[in-house]
Amino acid sequence: MSTTTRNRLESRYGGIDLVGEPHALSAWFVVALRAVMGGMMLFAGLGKFAFVSGEAFDASGFLVQGVDPASPVSGLYAAMAGNAMLLEVINVVVPVTQVLIGVALIAGAFVRLAALGGAIQMSMFYLGGWEGAWLAAFDYTLIYAVVFLAIAAFGAGRILGLDRYIMRIQVGGEALVERFPKLRYVLS
Repeated sequence: MSTTTRNRLESRYGGIDLVGEPHALSAWFVVALRAVMGGMMLFAGLGKFAFVSGEAFDASGFLVQGVDPASPVSGLYAAMAGNAMLLEVINVVVPVTQVLIGVALIAGAFVRLAALGGAIQMSMFYLGGWEGAWLAAFDYTLIYAVVFLAIAAFGAGRILGLDRYIMRIQVGGEALVERFPKLRYVLS
């Protein structure tokens, strides 16, 4: 393993320059972070299926009793819980997307799309669990949302992941992302 590789992080945004030189082991930690977050989502999703946990997932408990009245989304979540058809959709979408996000992150396939989905889901949990106290503003679900965004920003699917190979698939004599440039937004 080489520790002499020169990596560089650079960004200029809003007149601010950011420059850094990460350690050569940083790539390994990005892969580990992707795998750990993928495992967390995979097992969170699997645990919501009746064939694993013994009982089917029911979001109404969180939507009704788990949301503090001080939360900015308390009225929205209560309305969602009051609509039986929408509640059934939520009961399917939450565990299925958690499993898909987990599998995608572990495999390193469509990582940006999966990480964005994870960040959105964690943000929704964060807003639902927010009690209005500023000291509780840095809840673990907010931290998870930021970690998902970092995974997407680092292009973690190209590091020991399937995105590296998916991007190179030849379509009409061109690499997939050359032929369809918008795919760069979902592939890392």
